[in-house]
Amino acid sequence: MQEITVHELKQWQDEGENFQLIDIREEYEYDACNLNGMLIPMGEIIDRIEEIAKDKPVVIHCRSGSRSAAIYQVLTTQYGFTNIFNLKGGIKAYSQEIDPTLNVI
Repeated sequence: MQEITVHELKQWQDEGENFQLIDIREEYEYDACNLNGMLIPMGEIIDRIEEIAKDKPVVIHCRSGSRSAAIYQVLTTQYGFTNIFNLKGGIKAYSQEIDPTLNVI
């Protein structure tokens, strides 16, 4: 599995890297705190697959990295995506290592 650390993600954000960030948590989780990514809840990914970029890196994340790891497997094995990265540790790790003001629920 291709993964990206929260420090690598922060570097991409700071440097204006051209990538897509997708949050697969539920809307209430996103509303509590988010990383300004596109919200596509896990249960909607397949129905909204056309919204996932194929021409640039795509970072998917959830709270801790387990739901996004499952979606990573689906997107890469069943849909042929090769540009997907799972955020290691999810937004929880981001809040612990990068931005402790995030209210992760």
